[in-house]
Amino acid sequence: MRKTLNLAPLLFLLLLASCSARDFLTRRLSSDLIAASSDLKAPQSFLLRTGIVSGKDYPSPEYLVLQNHGWISAATVACPAGLLPPPCWNIVLTPSGVDVVHSSITGQGAAKSSISLPIARRELIGITGIAKQDNSADVEFEWKWVPLNEIGEALYSRDLRYRSTVGFRKYDDGWRLIETPVRSAQTMQDALKNAELIP
Repeated sequence: MRKTLNLAPLLFLLLLASCSARDFLTRRLSSDLIAASSDLKAPQSFLLRTGIVSGKDYPSPEYLVLQNHGWISAATVACPAGLLPPPCWNIVLTPSGVDVVHSSITGQGAAKSSISLPIARRELIGITGIAKQDNSADVEFEWKWVPLNEIGEALYSRDLRYRSTVGFRKYDDGWRLIETPVRSAQTMQDALKNAELIP
C-alpha cells in the first residue's frame, strides 16, 4: 500500500512564515501603532497669561478654575489702547499660584507674562473595534487624559473617557496608521506640488 504525503500543512506553514506581524491588522497591532503616535503622545499645554488681558480671554472656564483654586486673582481695569473688547482684567498669580506654576515649569519661563504649561497627556485605554475594507480600515479606540501636575488635575478629569476613530491603510510592508490625509489617485504633478517636508 502506497502512502501519499499531504503537503497542504507544510505549504500553509511556509506561507504563514512569509507573512510579517504587520500583515494582519489586529487589536494588538493597532493598539501599538496608536500608542506610538506622536499626536497621542503630545502633551496638552495651557497658555497662562498674566497682566492685563481683554474680556475675550477672561473669564474663560480655565481661568475661573484657576481663580477658584486660589492660584490667580483678577481685577477689572481700564483697557489700554488697542486691547478690545472691554472690560479688561489684570491677572496676577497669588503666592500659592506662584508655587504651583514654578513646580510645573523649568528655567526662566516663570518671569514671562505668557507661560506655556504642560498640563496633561493622553493615554490609550483600548481598541473597541476594527472595520476593514480591502486595504483600508477604521479603528475605534478609547482614551483618557492623564494630568501631569496640579493645574492639570484641576482642568482635566481622570474619570472622563473619550472615543475616537482613526484610519489605517495597508501598504506593501504592512498596515500603517494614517497620520496625514491620503491623496490617492493624484497625478505626478499634484504629487510633487503637494509634497511634504520630511523632518
